[in-house]
Amino acid sequence: MQMKAVLALADGTILRGVGFGAEKEVAAEVVFNTSLVGYEESLTDPSYKGQILISTYPLIGNYGVRRDGFESDKIQVDGFVVRELCAEPQHRGSTKTVDAWLKEHNVPCIAGVDTRMLVRKIREFGVINGALATSENKIDETKVLQLARRAGNYSEKNLLEAVSVKWPTKFFVNGKKTIAAIDTGIKQNIIRSFNQRGVNVLLLPYDTKADELEQYKFDGLFLASGPGDPEMARPVIKLIQETYEKYPINAICLGHQLVALALGGKTYKLKFGHRGTNQPVKSLAENKIYITSQNHGFAVDAESLKGSGLEISHTNMNDNSVEGMLHKKLSIQTVQFHPEASPGPWDTQNILDRFIRNLR
Repeated sequence: MQMKAVLALADGTILRGVGFGAEKEVAAEVVFNTSLVGYEESLTDPSYKGQILISTYPLIGNYGVRRDGFESDKIQVDGFVVRELCAEPQHRGSTKTVDAWLKEHNVPCIAGVDTRMLVRKIREFGVINGALATSENKIDETKVLQLARRAGNYSEKNLLEAVSVKWPTKFFVNGKKTIAAIDTGIKQNIIRSFNQRGVNVLLLPYDTKADELEQYKFDGLFLASGPGDPEMARPVIKLIQETYEKYPINAICLGHQLVALALGGKTYKLKFGHRGTNQPVKSLAENKIYITSQNHGFAVDAESLKGSGLEISHTNMNDNSVEGMLHKKLSIQTVQFHPEASPGPWDTQNILDRFIRNLR
C-alpha cells in the first residue's frame, strides 16, 4: 500500500504527497539545494544535520544510489522533499533505490509536491521550520502543523556532537606531511583530497582542547565544514583562539566562520543560505570568477573584520557576502565554499595545494 505524506510549514502551509523512506514524523528547519546532480553527496553531507532538505531539481533517484558518492557513513538530513522520486533507476553503479536507502537510514521523504512553490516561498520569506510525516494510515495534519511550530530555533541547537568523531581517527597514506583536522562534520571528499595529495589526516573530535592538540605531531591545522550556528561551536572557537599563532591554518565553510569569530569578527544568518553547485565567487587578488559548491546558512560580517588581522580575499557575486579571508601576518587562509568539490570541475582545488605548500 502506498504511504501517505504531509509536509507542514510553520506559517500554516500544508502540502500532501506520496510518502517514501521511513514511516515517521520529523520537525526541523526547511532548506533547499539547487544542484542538478549529486543527491547522494547532499543527503550524506553532515552540514545538513537538523534540516529537512528540498531538492530543486524535479527528478531524483534516476541513477539510484552509488556508494562512492557518500560524504559520510549515513544519511544526515532529517527529511527529504522532492517533486518526483524515480522507482526504477538505471545506472551500472547503482546498488539500490533512493526509497530503499531512505528506509535503511530511517529518514522520511515526501514526493509529488510543488517544490518550485516551496523554494520561491523560502527565497521570499527566508528559511522556515517545518514538519514531515509519513504513514500508511491517515495523518493528523493539525498535529503535523503543531510539530512544525514547536520545532525550535535552529541557531540554538548544538549539532556538532552528532556529526563529530568520538576519538582521534587516522587517515594516513605514509605522507611526509600531516594535518590535524577538527571534525565539526567533515566531508569524506575533503579527507580523500588531502590523501590523494600525499597528506596524512589526523581527524580529531570537535571538543579537542589546546593542550590535547599539542600532544600530536602535525604540520598544520584544518577546520572543517559542518552544521549549525557557528556561535554554538564554542569549544572550537576557544581552540582557535589559543592556537592560531602556532600553526598554519586552513578553514572551509563552518571553519571559515569559526576563524572569524575566534579573531574578533561576527557572523549572521543568511536569508535562505547558499546551497548548491552554482555559486559564483570572485577572487579579489586574481580578479577572477570561480563557480563553487556551497552548503551553509551563515556568513561572516565583513565590517566586523576590522582590527581582526583578517582581510577579505573572496566575495560572493550574488550577494557580496564574504567568501574567503587571509591573515595579514600569519599563515591563515579560509574560504566559505568547498574547494574539494567539483562544480568547476577542479578550478578551486588550488586552495588545498596552497595550504599544503604552507605546511611546516
